[in-house]
Amino acid sequence: MSTLRQAALGLGLIALAAMAAEAQESFRVTYTVDGSNPVRTHVTGFVFNDARVDVLDVYVTVEALDGARKVVARGIAFVSPAIPQGGNAPFDATVPAPPNTANFRVRVSSFRFGLGTLQTP
Repeated sequence: MSTLRQAALGLGLIALAAMAAEAQESFRVTYTVDGSNPVRTHVTGFVFNDARVDVLDVYVTVEALDGARKVVARGIAFVSPAIPQGGNAPFDATVPAPPNTANFRVRVSSFRFGLGTLQTP
C-alpha cells in the first residue's frame, strides 16, 4: 500500500473517530438503577437528543462495572425509532449484574441521523 494511501486511510479513521465522539456529545442520558433483584438489575431512564437534527433507531448499552471500573456485564436496549431534535425518549434495560457490581455506565451505542424534521400523521 502506498504511503499516500496509508495516510489517507489514517486520516479517514481519525475523522470517523472524531465524528463518533461528536455524535456521542449530541446525547444526554439520565438513569436510575433498581438493584432489588440479586440476579438482574433494572435500569430505566431517558435519552435526550441535543443534536440539531432528528435521530433514528436509537439504542443504549448499559454496562455493569466492578470496583476497578471493569465491565462485568452488559445489556443493550432499544430506545426509540425516532427522537426529534431537542426531544427525549425513555428506555428500560435489564442487565445480568453479578454481586461485585459497583456502578453502572449507560451510553447511546447505536443511532443514525435523520434528514429533516420528523412528522407524525
